[in-house]
Amino acid sequence: MMLIGEVSKQSGCHIETIRYYERIALLAPTARTEAGYRLYREQHIQQLRFIHRARELGFSLDDIRELMSLKSQPQLPCQSVEAITEKHLQGIQQRIEHLNSMAQELRHVAASCSGGDIAECRILGALANPANAHDGNVP
Repeated sequence: MMLIGEVSKQSGCHIETIRYYERIALLAPTARTEAGYRLYREQHIQQLRFIHRARELGFSLDDIRELMSLKSQPQLPCQSVEAITEKHLQGIQQRIEHLNSMAQELRHVAASCSGGDIAECRILGALANPANAHDGNVP
C-alpha cells in the first residue's frame, strides 16, 4: 500500500489530479488509514498510467471511462475500442484542418502588414473587421 505522493511519482499524475479522478469515480476507490490518508495499490497506479496516457492522446474523460470499462471485459471483441478511437481521430483531424485554416488566415493578415504606425495597422484592422480580412481589403 502506498500514499498519494508515491503514487503520483509512479504514475506521472499530479496529486490533485489523482484526487479529482477519485471524486469523479474514474479511479477505483481507495482504502483509508484511521487518520484518513488514502492508501493505494498497484492496481491504482496501473489505472492512473492508463488514464494519463489516454489524456496525453487527447481522449475525453468520458471516453477514458468507457475504455476502462471495456478493458475490464477482456472477452469482448475490440470493435468498441476501435470505434471510440476512430471517433477521437476524426475529431483530431477536424481540429487540425481548423488550425491549418487559422494559420492560413493569419499568414494572409500578417502579409498585409506594411509596417508604419499602430493607427494604420492592417493586422489590428483585420481583427477588428474580419469581413475585410477575407476579401483582401484589410484596412
